[in-house]
Amino acid sequence: METLIVGAGAMGQWVGATLTDPTASVSPPGSAASCTVSYYDQDPAAAEQAASATGTRAVTTPDESYDLVCIAVPIPAAATAIAAHASRAQAAAIDLTGTMTEPVDALAQHAAGVERASFHPLFSPDNEPGNVPVVVDADGPTVAFVRDRLTERDNEVFETTAAEHDEAMETVQSQAHAAILAYALAGESAPDRFQTTVSRQLDSLVEQVTGGESRVYADIQAAFDGADEVADAAASIADADRETFEKLYDQIR
Repeated sequence: METLIVGAGAMGQWVGATLTDPTASVSPPGSAASCTVSYYDQDPAAAEQAASATGTRAVTTPDESYDLVCIAVPIPAAATAIAAHASRAQAAAIDLTGTMTEPVDALAQHAAGVERASFHPLFSPDNEPGNVPVVVDADGPTVAFVRDRLTERDNEVFETTAAEHDEAMETVQSQAHAAILAYALAGESAPDRFQTTVSRQLDSLVEQVTGGESRVYADIQAAFDGADEVADAAASIADADRETFEKLYDQIR
């Protein structure tokens, strides 16, 4: 099964390795015995690096058609990449860009005649396995193959809607990241012997979040509302008298 992956970053490399995994028991649909991946990226060096890391190949000019086209670019580039490449798909077009409403609409517009799905792995490649929500706009054997490969790797793939996903991301990504980063920015380092069980866990979360790329987290903040609500909640706590604080505390329990 000939596959084009647009985007040669960490997620593009991860999905390429997933689709070409020689140990996988789930086979591509039809007569294809394996999945052959080509990487395309606006940065040719990135595509070459991804191809080298995954034992695949890089292309500077994609072919006219592929069985599967997978868009794995940063959130701000999703619509443009889908418009440019989704029409090359002969069997299925999917994305793993991080939002769902805009990509699902773009895939429907530019890959109307093939299977379509939007996946969002809720983890970095180093932290697999995890949860993978998916919006299946047009199902079929190729989309099922991708789902089954992800499931075989112990990921929890579940169906959702684009609206439900994007609303959830406001909390689990935008608000969560904002709260963790705000704690890090507001806090001053304390000797280890003064750390509490709570502060240790928060410090661990700060380390996890800041171990990624600032661009990725900036993309999430730009794509999803939520940080303002965290700021408002923090202000409410800071301004609360004792009685109000206890009411806020009890509201959470």
